[in-house]
Amino acid sequence: MKVLSTTRPHGGVRGANLSRSSKFFAGPFGRIFRALPPADFGASDVASVDALKALAKAMTSQPDKADPKDGPDSEESGIPSAFTYFGQFIDHDLTFDPSSSLQKQNDPDALVDFRTPQFDLDNLYGRGPDDQPYIYDIKGKSFVLGPELTGAPQVNSGALGLQRNNETPARALIGDPRNDENVIVSQFQGLMQRFHNRIVDENPTWSFSQVQQAVRFHYQWVLLHDFLPTIVSAGVLDDVLPKAADGALVIEERNLRFFRFRDAAFMPLEFSAAAYRFGHSMVRPGYRLNDGVPLLPEGHRAKDDTLLPIFKHGEHAHDLRGFQAPLSPWAIDWRRFIDLEPMAYGGPIDNPDPAIAGNRNRLQLAYKIDTSLVSPLGVLPASVAIDPSVLALRNLERGWRMRLPSGQDVARAMGLIPLTDAQIVIGKFIGAAAGDGDVPVPAGSFATFAGGAFADNCPLWAYCLAETVEIDVVVKTLDGPQTIKTRQLGPVGGRIVAETFVGLLLADSSSYVSLNPLWTPAYMQNGVFGLRELIAAALKFQIKP
Repeated sequence: MKVLSTTRPHGGVRGANLSRSSKFFAGPFGRIFRALPPADFGASDVASVDALKALAKAMTSQPDKADPKDGPDSEESGIPSAFTYFGQFIDHDLTFDPSSSLQKQNDPDALVDFRTPQFDLDNLYGRGPDDQPYIYDIKGKSFVLGPELTGAPQVNSGALGLQRNNETPARALIGDPRNDENVIVSQFQGLMQRFHNRIVDENPTWSFSQVQQAVRFHYQWVLLHDFLPTIVSAGVLDDVLPKAADGALVIEERNLRFFRFRDAAFMPLEFSAAAYRFGHSMVRPGYRLNDGVPLLPEGHRAKDDTLLPIFKHGEHAHDLRGFQAPLSPWAIDWRRFIDLEPMAYGGPIDNPDPAIAGNRNRLQLAYKIDTSLVSPLGVLPASVAIDPSVLALRNLERGWRMRLPSGQDVARAMGLIPLTDAQIVIGKFIGAAAGDGDVPVPAGSFATFAGGAFADNCPLWAYCLAETVEIDVVVKTLDGPQTIKTRQLGPVGGRIVAETFVGLLLADSSSYVSLNPLWTPAYMQNGVFGLRELIAAALKFQIKP
């Protein structure tokens, strides 16, 4: 039996030398693979951080890839961009750890999750109308919304911003401040508030708790029936969520092979600090919110053009950072973020020519889930950054300080043959396939990269991104069906995410899975209820068959 040293250069994390293999162990945060040794990437803290810095740099796109694009490009997947920010919203529902700091040696067993490890929308409802009455109206049933937003009359004519205080910049008065981190997630927060208010209006005799339960049940349904199938490969998901003969999902604890708990569910560190951070690779450099201000004749963008970078770049006067009120013409045309109806596909791949009208009127697709992040995430602005300001490094360093095992060790513990170092590609997968020199770590060289620090020792987050599975997704557009290569989470990352989702719902005595497993959504359209239908319900938009 391998004994872990308690005299590491770190000084060690308190409790890291204690066994977590007992089935009686549980806590706010915990581990799925408690007996696996932690991964280190050097003989000292300095050496490990240096290796992680090199990997983070390799995972972040070069500056020439930073410009927002109107047209299709080779990094797009077939997944609508709304899933990127819905995934962020889900994360805020599950975890909130304000006391954690990368500058300290965090004790994973002492971390406090200020969010319940349940899909209960406490990021939306906060502490409820009794404890946070300023979020709700005088009756304590409906959310108070903010000023009108314009610019998307076709589908979002009733758009309202979030209620905010009178400070400068104006901060949102909502259940979780992180749901104001960027313009897109803040408007999704507003959609969820509008969905709640619609149920209040249509069911005037219901109590607040009845409305809240209905919203939660619809949200939980989307998680199982749409979000997981979109981001987890079918071969993995079918094992965790098999289907009965009538097509209904079989949601049972016996299908969970690794996420086990006793008495109460915990938040797995393998999920929160690694596998679920896949969404960072899906972020585009910028987005078009609505029709907005047209391009200038020379092809340059007007400074208030609504194809906005996630952070300021070039001539743009504005960007999509949050914690401030958006401009009033910035209502999101949600057709550009999810397939409420067919939109244009645009011009040729990697051709954002503004002369191609379809490039301005198109469904914007998330980037592929791979080991590449767009360059604006490599230098986060002060308003959203903590040290380190490089998002990839923040993820890698957090997983290391949380003492997570390597991706290969987790694969072996799952009974899988892990990826070889030669199979681990760092950077844009499209570049590796084309051999065009756009890969910062040449294919087949991961074993020797950073002095061999990652040989058979890939950080779990990077491993989950490297093992994604490619499928073809058909997207309906005004230009006809488009088949797009899309990557989904594979055997390790997909299993961790799927089992955590299903396990948390099974452990929650107030989820629809526990209270009424035969429940079906009231706001189905054409026999379906997913993220698209949830957004449509909030907008009161009818989707055509």
